[in-house]
Amino acid sequence: MSKDYVSIIDVKHHLGEEVTIGAWVANKSGKGKIAFLQLRDGTAFFQAVAFKPNFLEKFGEEVGLEKFNTIKKLNQETSVLVKGIVKEDTRSKFGYELDLTDIEIVGESEDYPITPKEHGTDFLMDHRHLWLRSRKQHAIMLVRNEIIRATYEFFNQQGFVKLDPPILTGSAPEGTTELFETDYFGQPAFLSQTGQLYAEAGAMAFGKVFTFGPTFRAEKSKTRRHLTEFWMIEPEMAFVKHEESLDIQEAYVKHLIQAVLDNQSYALEVLERDTSLLQNYLDQPFKRVTYDDAINLLQEKAADNDYEAIEWGQDFGSPHETFISNYYGVPTFIINYPKAIKAFYMKPHPTRDDVVICADLIAPEGYGEIIGGSERATDYDYLKDKVAEYGLSEAEYGWYLDLRKYGSVPHSGFGLGLERAVTFITGNEHIREAIPFPRMLHRLRP
Repeated sequence: MSKDYVSIIDVKHHLGEEVTIGAWVANKSGKGKIAFLQLRDGTAFFQAVAFKPNFLEKFGEEVGLEKFNTIKKLNQETSVLVKGIVKEDTRSKFGYELDLTDIEIVGESEDYPITPKEHGTDFLMDHRHLWLRSRKQHAIMLVRNEIIRATYEFFNQQGFVKLDPPILTGSAPEGTTELFETDYFGQPAFLSQTGQLYAEAGAMAFGKVFTFGPTFRAEKSKTRRHLTEFWMIEPEMAFVKHEESLDIQEAYVKHLIQAVLDNQSYALEVLERDTSLLQNYLDQPFKRVTYDDAINLLQEKAADNDYEAIEWGQDFGSPHETFISNYYGVPTFIINYPKAIKAFYMKPHPTRDDVVICADLIAPEGYGEIIGGSERATDYDYLKDKVAEYGLSEAEYGWYLDLRKYGSVPHSGFGLGLERAVTFITGNEHIREAIPFPRMLHRLRP
């Protein structure tokens, strides 16, 4: 914001002063001698009030009437420079309003397509470039930004080094076929589905690293939890075993929640998020239950709940995850999944052949998995066998196997899906609103 203008979020520091704000008209109302403008400037929304007698007194009958009529005729999303006196307004969520003393139109807006009436989801997604301007979408993006800021804060405080893995890779780290393939100068390449393997290399060089970047999954899923392009935060830690990794994961998620509560109270209020629930997640330890116990719980409670029957060895569906996390009322780690349904690189359990040392963190309120992590296998021969068992190319994974040949150490890591975390913390219903321009099945524009 220019030094000549004040941002809406900062008007509280100018109570009783006349300020100038560069803004857009989100909505307007009023009748007779009074007009109300709902203004936004990218930092917040608030109300400006124009009184006809004040304009007539300040500018004279002709000019004052012209300015007042200009205010009453403003179209939605017209950009303006407004001048006025900042006053308290205890009736509004924002707490302040502006008594207008002058206005200048900067850019006209005609026939703005997103009006205050209800619109269908497809229409809004087709106009995502404009939908971002709305009050709710604006608030969600503010929370997303705060989670990103707090992520860097947390890992910098903990001594992690930021490592940037490639987006184009020659193999599938998770061993899946759900990849976006492209031509890389005559050879196949894939959009990365995770930065984890490269983070493991980084951990062997720097001790503690984290990656933060876009990842891609060519899943033909249309659920409220899935995107084809999303952002992942993936820490990797040398000389850290599974239990310590779980402690770090819990501390990290609580750091994110606390940061949003501390720094985005306005956004949470706009979203009508129940902050008492978020505070409870801070006050209570996260629950840790084994996969075995989770299966037993689901089977025990199946008769009284609406989810499909599940047997040991199957992965959880959304209704199962929702029941488990709601049953405990706090984010819940499910640990030690069956080896057959997890990735090849996870460390085998020391006393069981059928499970690996891993955990998924399931968020309550139906938000599902927000973190997946594990202790990594460290034995060269074991990993070499797993690469072959999963039908992967030893030539492609030779560099990864090298990490077990030259000074292998116990190490653990995890990945947090940014959009999943945004959806959970904001209390929003669908992941498509947790990213500025979502990429989903059948959606590539805008």
